[in-house]
This record gives sequence, C-alpha cells and structure tokens, in this order.
Amino acid sequence: MRKRIAVPVILIIWLIIGAIAAGQRGLYSNSNPGCNSFGTIIVNILAGPLNYVGVDPEVDCPAAPQPSEQ
Repeated sequence: MRKRIAVPVILIIWLIIGAIAAGQRGLYSNSNPGCNSFGTIIVNILAGPLNYVGVDPEVDCPAAPQPSEQ
C-alpha cells in the first residue's frame, strides 16, 4: 500500500521542484510567449531537481513556414 502512495507523491514533489526552478530562472516573466518559451518552461518543470545540478534544458522551435504568394 505504501508503494502505491509513494510514487505519485514523489512525482508531484519532482514537478513542484521543477516549477520552482523555472520560476527562479525567470521563465514565467516572458512578455512574448511562444513555442520557445512555452517549451522551455515545460522541459524545466519535467527536469525537476536536475535543474539544480547543472541541467539547463531549452527548446528551440523551428520557424513556421510562410504561405506562398500567388
């Protein structure tokens, strides 16, 4: 019974630590949200405590293709 409770609790704590780390890096204060900033926030939250041992995940989204002119 304890293992059933321990895994979700550890997962929630992991994600909370990641959210705190993303906040400390100032990722929530971006005035121009887009694919890059949103993706970087998500991977920082998923990295959790790894943010504090040197992991600095960033996402670089490719530019969207422009429509052709006819």
